[in-house]
Amino acid sequence: MVTSPVAKETPKEIPKEIPEEVKKVVLKTSEPIGLPKKPSQFSISAALTKSEEEEPDKIIASTKKDLPSQHFSETDLQIEWKKFLVELQEKDVIVYNAINSFKLKKKDENIVVITYPSESAKVEFDKVRSDFFNHFMHKVNHFNISVEFSVDVTMKKEIITKRKIFDKFAEINPLLKDLDDLFKLDFS
Repeated sequence: MVTSPVAKETPKEIPKEIPEEVKKVVLKTSEPIGLPKKPSQFSISAALTKSEEEEPDKIIASTKKDLPSQHFSETDLQIEWKKFLVELQEKDVIVYNAINSFKLKKKDENIVVITYPSESAKVEFDKVRSDFFNHFMHKVNHFNISVEFSVDVTMKKEIITKRKIFDKFAEINPLLKDLDDLFKLDFS
């Protein structure tokens, strides 16, 4: 039989009577014994206080002054945008279809204006915006580029279906509508 090397402790005697002086004193801690309560990541109040504390604009502004700012041309911007769209078409067709109608123009040495057709397309562009501009800034060695957005609703592409074509012709010639009702034509 193997005995453990740990020595056995003898139980200490606990006094049966507690003096009156000890009973009256209540010990309190200065801090809670448990873990501090963390706000939930979905807490609105925590998000508001967090946004007030952070000031990343000052940090970004000081680091951008130190970065190189070489000249780039409008053709550099257009070539890289077309290359990016080709790569994006292979990776993510949905985002490509949303942003392929965007127009990028160089407004000033440090400003690129992006014209887009709708807010939903802009949301899709925001997903890949950092990828494009990180690549472009490294390619032209110009790291002080700022972006301006402008909406142009005339750029919206309307998908014309056979039903829409038929409805246009039916407005011109009402007899087509009668034929559709009579023969139950399917233009879907």
